[in-house]
Formats: sequence, C-alpha cells, structure tokens
Amino acid sequence: MDIVLIILGFVLILAGIVGCILPVIPGPPLSFAGLLLLHFTEPVDLTAFTLILTAVLATVATVLDYIVPVWGTKKAGGSKWGTRGSGLGLIVGLFFAPIGIFVGPFIGAMLGELLYHYTKKDNPDNDSVKFNKSLKAAFGSFLGLMFGVVLKLIVSCFIAFIFVKEVIIEVF
Repeated sequence: MDIVLIILGFVLILAGIVGCILPVIPGPPLSFAGLLLLHFTEPVDLTAFTLILTAVLATVATVLDYIVPVWGTKKAGGSKWGTRGSGLGLIVGLFFAPIGIFVGPFIGAMLGELLYHYTKKDNPDNDSVKFNKSLKAAFGSFLGLMFGVVLKLIVSCFIAFIFVKEVIIEVF
C-alpha cells in the first residue's frame, strides 16, 4: 500500500507543478495533497510543523494568485472594466492554451480599459493617452498574473523538494 501512496503522491506533485501554469488546476493544493499522501505511508513520518507550513504556503499562494492580478491592474491605474476584462480574457485564453493563458488576461484587460476610456463621457483625453492608459493597466494585469504563477511554482517546487527528499531518505 505504501508504494501506491508514494506513486499517487508523486503524480499529485507533478500535477501540482503543471497546475501552477494552467489556471484550471489548483497547483499548490495538489502538491500539498501529494505530500499528505506521503505522510500516510509507513516509512515516512513528516512533522506537524512541516505539514502546517506547507498547508499555509499552499493556501497563501492560491489565494494570492486570485488577488495579485487584480491588484496589479489597479496599481497600474486600471478600472473595474480592466479587472473584469482580465478575468474574462483568462477564461477565453483557456481555450487557446498554453499561449492564451498568458495573452488572454493581457488582451482582456486592454480591451476592458479601452472600452472604459471610450465610453466615459467626461474623458477629455485624446486617443493616444487612452491607449497608453489602457496598455499600462493591461501590463499591470500581466505582471500580476506572472507574479502569481512564479509564487505558485516556488511553493509547489518546495513541496516537491520535501517529497523527494523524504522518499529518498526514508524509503531508500
């Protein structure tokens, strides 16, 4: 049974790392689930501190992944239109994976911001200013998305490192 748990745990770890890039798969929680399966094997006994630390890291990375792109859009001067456009672009981008996952939120935020600036009645800005503001907000959304991906990868790779280290030390 231990071998089955180790293999399933390893599969979850790999799925977690892939999930860091594909937004439909919750990367860090899957990696944590793989580590949890390893904990239930006979030869491996992870400490409570290790399990709590990795659970907190996985939770924080997952929550921040949803917050940071919105924060990036807002920090770059984006409106709610840009934020919503970024989210919609992410959903549409899933159908054009893997490139669409990264380009979709950028294009969505850009289009949302352009719609916002062109429908705002009291906006005296010329076309180039509207475009530049929209581009800046879209870039903020993209940077937020990339930060979330990198953060999830760091957490999932850390969990994978613990998994591999424990398997090597305790099993072999």
